[in-house]
Amino acid sequence: MKMIVGLGNPGQKYAGSKHNMGFMVVDGLAKRLNLTIDKLEFDAATATTRLNGEKIFLVKPQTFMNASGRAVRELMMFYQIQLDEIFVVQDDMDLTLGKLRLRKRGSAGGHNGIKDIISATGSDEFCRLKIGIQHPQRQRVVDWVLTPFSKTDQPLIDDAIEKADDALEDWLNGMPFDQLMNKFN
Repeated sequence: MKMIVGLGNPGQKYAGSKHNMGFMVVDGLAKRLNLTIDKLEFDAATATTRLNGEKIFLVKPQTFMNASGRAVRELMMFYQIQLDEIFVVQDDMDLTLGKLRLRKRGSAGGHNGIKDIISATGSDEFCRLKIGIQHPQRQRVVDWVLTPFSKTDQPLIDDAIEKADDALEDWLNGMPFDQLMNKFN
């Protein structure tokens, strides 16, 4: 069993915002897999399929970013998903725009959604795919992460989403995480 969790904020107001990179990546993967993420369960929108004989969950918590851990924990408990079967997709202001970084574990690095997942699961031992949204130049951080990408930045973001979905597909198809890091970092 594998669960891919895209972090973001629910609602049309936040669609396309920088903080919704996780949602955008998971939506792209769902499209590739011909899935619709529309089942509401445990404070999350989910879709399930089977790939190579393994059950796959795509998840978009509907609790807002800072409370994402509740949905992750409840899905883990109900479906008996282990931490090493989880891959969380997040935005990262410390990375340049569009840069991907895969990690097996680690601290939240100031990301409140990750911080809440660590708190809810009691561990930082889960895989992450971070996508750079870079630091704001003149805006407050909260304003920066909740605004959409500029038209000039959008092609770079579209490319990053494609690469992120390539990485997730490779993981779903059994590529070891160390190889994923070598290929996509």
